[in-house]
This record gives sequence, C-alpha cells and structure tokens, in this order.
Amino acid sequence: MKISTKDLTLVALFSALIAVGAFIKIPFLLVPITLQTLFVVLSALVLERRLAVLSVIVYIMIGLVGFPIFANGGGINYIFNLTFGYLIGFIVATCFIASFKEKNIYVSTTIGMLIIYALGMMYFLFIQYVLNGKVYLFSYLFYNLFLVFLPGDILSCVVAIIGYRKILRLKKTF
Repeated sequence: MKISTKDLTLVALFSALIAVGAFIKIPFLLVPITLQTLFVVLSALVLERRLAVLSVIVYIMIGLVGFPIFANGGGINYIFNLTFGYLIGFIVATCFIASFKEKNIYVSTTIGMLIIYALGMMYFLFIQYVLNGKVYLFSYLFYNLFLVFLPGDILSCVVAIIGYRKILRLKKTF
C-alpha cells in the first residue's frame, strides 16, 4: 500500500486530533466524556476508509507504546483498562462509517456510534468479570455506559457531519 505525503499528513493530523480529543474530557461516572468520538467520526467522514482506519490505529499504537495520549494514560497495560474496548470500537466504527457514508451519512454514523458502545461495553464487562470478579446488572451498565453519553455523542456526530460538509464545500472551492 503506497501512501502519499499528503495522505500521511492527513493520517498524522487525525491521529493528533483524536489524541487532543482525549485530553478534552469531563470526568464522569465509570467512563470520562471526551471529544475523541467527534474526531474519530470526522476522520471516517473526511478520509477514505484505509486512511481513516490507519489514523485510529496509529493513535492507538502511539498510546500502547507508552505515550500517555489515551483518556486515562497510556502504555501496553492499557489493554487491561476498562475503557480500552471503546478504542477497539473506534477502529471498527471508523471502518464502517467510512464504508457507508455515501449511502446514508446519518445511518452510518449512528451505527458507528452503536459499534463503539457495543464493543466498549462488552470489553468493560469482560475486564470487570475476568480481572475483578465483578458482575453488573444490565440496567446499570446500560445507563452508565450508554444513556449518559448518548446526548454528547449525538452532538459529536452532528458536529462531525456539519464539519464534513463544510470541508467538502471548501474542497470544491479550491
């Protein structure tokens, strides 16, 4: 796979934006609210699929190598963090959104968000049960890992779509 300098720059830019989004956070119940979702969705909308997915993978690899760019730090041990499943969800959601954005941008971003939530919640449950021996009621998890974040993530998707459309208009101008 050959990547041009322009493509490499875009991948680096979106990896950096996702990292910056991790630092803009509101500490919340079980999982902090961050702007990562906004930049993950925006990368999927603006970039072609392979570049969008690569930007998320680069972000995750930089964090796993040891740079503290995740919402709660960094390093290889982060794979045992309760929120690592959301990062895995970023990869799958980015691939999905970038693949189907032309068919229906609203449906693709909505399903992409659901992918992030599903993988994040499943990973949270797995880590809590396997490492900590804890079991949660579904209603507790549904509220604390989904409903609480839904309004902010819907807003993130709307802002990403608006940003994407503005970027498209700018590209046509130049």
